[in-house]
Amino acid sequence: MSPVVKACLWMLGSIASFSSMAVAGRELSGMLDTFEIMMYRSLFGVLIVVIVAGIAGTWRQINTQSLRLHTIRNLAHFTGQNLWFYAVTAIPLAQVFALEFTSPLWVIVLSPLVLGERLTLMRGIAAVMGFIGILIVARPDMAGINAGVITAASSAIFFALTIMFTKKLTRTQSITCILFYLTAMQLVFGVIAAGFDGDIAIPDAGSLPFVVVIGAAGLMAHYCMTNALALAPATVVVPVDFIRLPAIAVVGMLLYGEALDLWVFVGALIIFTGNYLNLWSETRRRA
Repeated sequence: MSPVVKACLWMLGSIASFSSMAVAGRELSGMLDTFEIMMYRSLFGVLIVVIVAGIAGTWRQINTQSLRLHTIRNLAHFTGQNLWFYAVTAIPLAQVFALEFTSPLWVIVLSPLVLGERLTLMRGIAAVMGFIGILIVARPDMAGINAGVITAASSAIFFALTIMFTKKLTRTQSITCILFYLTAMQLVFGVIAAGFDGDIAIPDAGSLPFVVVIGAAGLMAHYCMTNALALAPATVVVPVDFIRLPAIAVVGMLLYGEALDLWVFVGALIIFTGNYLNLWSETRRRA
């Protein structure tokens, strides 16, 4: 089996994980709020990271050298993930995923400020295409902008910040260290936010399986994507990731009776094209 085929199979695992997390998040919305969902997801994540770090013997890699940057990064991710979980309960799943695809384009816009990177012509074109795609997906003149659209679009911005801060952390920090602070800090944030009203719901027999799915799928999605990127170029992996959109659209139709909206696909295709053109240009420039 060629590395490209293996990478595609890993990406199918990532797509299945992201889709499972979206469905589990929607199913839990009537039983737990988004802060409680994030708290239990992070608790599950901490257990996994601790076990793996213990088996692999990578505990020594965890340090406090970049604690401030870890905190900023995880606040951004915690905010984005809470907005995303709210969005999957408020608008069609395909629309959430389409707007989520704008994260790389927000990286283009914000990287000159956060990372000091140069804004090239192709990056600018990709960003403009992304914003056109957002307008088509959201269609403010026809469908109206609601809370679900706003939170889904906003989550993409916070995910972009997460990507950039992660990039800065990888220069000095190991994956074990980054994942440990990701899960541990977000568990603390989740406990504070979920317990702010003095009432933290305990998962019952009906909700516990969905909590486990979210915890496992969240880690598995990123694990699968990391393996795919290690086996094949991003120019191969990114187009496969785009399959997430039609896949979740079919899931939404079958499970929740959501209509297949052509304009969501049109807008998402423009967003994807902008992403891919920028990726292709960056690959050629570095070759």
